[in-house]
Amino acid sequence: MLSCSDGSIYTGWTNDLERRVAAHKSGKGCKYTRSRLPVELLYFEEHETKQAAMSREWHIKRLSHSEKLKLSLGNTD
Repeated sequence: MLSCSDGSIYTGWTNDLERRVAAHKSGKGCKYTRSRLPVELLYFEEHETKQAAMSREWHIKRLSHSEKLKLSLGNTD
């Protein structure tokens, strides 16, 4: 998850975290983050398979903003 300058949170998946974060920070990421620079890495998880990562992304995208912030802080209550 990336924290954007407007306070929003972008969620995505990648198989190369450093490269993807660098792309977002340089304005070469997706359209959403390009218009909300600067962005900072807020939270990440590692998964064994692409399918597992995409499934987790789908579930995280359905969380509310406050739930995403709690997740990023390690609070799962």
